[in-house]
Amino acid sequence: MTANPRGTRLPPFDAVLCDLDGVIRFYDTSEVTRLERAAGLPEGTTASLGYAPENDLPLLLGRITREQWADSIVQGLLPRVSPDEAETLALAFTTADFRADETVVGLLRRVRDHCPLVLVTNATRWLDEDLRRLGLTGLAHSVVNSSHVGVAKPDPRIYEIAVARAGVPPDRCLFVDDRRENVDAAVALGMTGVLHRDAAGLGAALAAALGHWAA
Repeated sequence: MTANPRGTRLPPFDAVLCDLDGVIRFYDTSEVTRLERAAGLPEGTTASLGYAPENDLPLLLGRITREQWADSIVQGLLPRVSPDEAETLALAFTTADFRADETVVGLLRRVRDHCPLVLVTNATRWLDEDLRRLGLTGLAHSVVNSSHVGVAKPDPRIYEIAVARAGVPPDRCLFVDDRRENVDAAVALGMTGVLHRDAAGLGAALAAALGHWAA
C-alpha cells in the first residue's frame, strides 16, 4: 500500500479490470461431451475446433456470425462424423448453457462500490444478451468487448481502451484473467496482474483494498 503526498494511506489499486470467461462465467459442456462419446470422438474435439484461432478469432473480432462460427466447426468435424452428427455437435457447443461464479460476483460487487470495475473480455456480439441472462448487466461500470472494439487480448490496444474507460493510470489498475498471456500483457503495460485460479485466490488479491475501504 502506498501513501499520497499528504501521507494518507492509499488502497493498492484504484480500478479493477477483470476478464469474464474463466473468471466470472463458466460453460456447461456436458451435452457436448455426451455427443462426442456417442460419435466416437475424443472428449474436447469440438472445443479444439471452436477455439482454434482461425475459427474463434474472427468471431471475437465481430467479423462472423454465430451461424458462421458453427459452420466452421461442422467443416472441421467432417468427415470424422456424419453431417448430422457434426451439425448437432456444433449446435450444442455454440449454444451451451453457462453459469456465473456467485462468489466471484459477490467480490466484484464489493469492489464496484468503491472503484471503477471494467470487464475486459474476448467475447461475442451477443454478450449483452448473455449478461442479461446471468443477471449481470449492471455488474461493471463499463464492458470492453473485443467484438465491439475490434481488438482482442492480448493486443495492448484493448488494455489501453479499458484503462481509458477506468479513468486511472495503468499502474493503479489491478488486472484479473485466467490466461497467463493476457495477464503478462497487462503487466507489460504497468498494471498489477492476477492470474485467476479460483474465488479464494481472487479474494486474497482483493483483500487489502477491501480492508482499506471497510476501514
